[in-house]
Amino acid sequence: MNGRHDEDPPEHGGGLSHDLPVLARRRMIRLMAGASLLPLVGCTPEGTTSASPSSSASSAGCAEIPEETAGPFPGDGSNGVNLLKESGVVRSDITRSFGDSAGGTAEGVPLTITLTVVDAASGCGTPKRGAAVYVWHCDREGAYSLYSEGVTGENYLRGVQETDEKGRVTFTSIFPGCYPGRWPHVHFEVYGSLADATAATSITNTSQLAFPEDVCDAVYAADGYGDSVRNLSSLSLEDDGIFSDGHDRQLAAMTGGTADGYTAALTVPV
Repeated sequence: MNGRHDEDPPEHGGGLSHDLPVLARRRMIRLMAGASLLPLVGCTPEGTTSASPSSSASSAGCAEIPEETAGPFPGDGSNGVNLLKESGVVRSDITRSFGDSAGGTAEGVPLTITLTVVDAASGCGTPKRGAAVYVWHCDREGAYSLYSEGVTGENYLRGVQETDEKGRVTFTSIFPGCYPGRWPHVHFEVYGSLADATAATSITNTSQLAFPEDVCDAVYAADGYGDSVRNLSSLSLEDDGIFSDGHDRQLAAMTGGTADGYTAALTVPV
């Protein structure tokens, strides 16, 4: 495996061991602030899955996407390099590096990521048009561009999109690998506007998308994902350091296959 990851902090960052205490404080603040909304948080947004959907969902409100750590490799200026201010970061195809990078392309099983940002206060029924989403994830080998050994000169698998009238953003990517200690995932940050995103300011939500196990098994049988098979075998969503406290609202709805690629869809209430 190349580089370091959420559970293996780089020399210049605290990694997950540093981020989790901060995250815990953020969650406590959110829980205290939203205590009066507890009877209303049972709704399950379209595009996610739930093992026990609630019948008590209300149009008056629904739960925001769970707040998660951005990890040590965000590329948003909070831990070293700031990619968000670079010309070219606003793009839908994130498989290639851009600008002054080394110009590489991330190889792997094709993946389309579709996130639908909605207003939680309206019961997830109102799309957030004109918001912006920054996504990033590791490559097939489990390495993060800009940070991991061997790909510090690349900036692929990172990009920003503005939400359309339906609150949607779509990215063309590849299915990420599975590295030791973490369930396969995609990081994302939500901003109030494209201007905020490209100025790397005023993040409204930070979270992660998880992949279903059966899809991971199918993808990792493809060429180039050999290490992921071994790494995934020792992991579970229930034991993952991020998703173990509940992943129903972060588990992507998947369509497609390894031959033509997959689409991962998730609704993101903010």
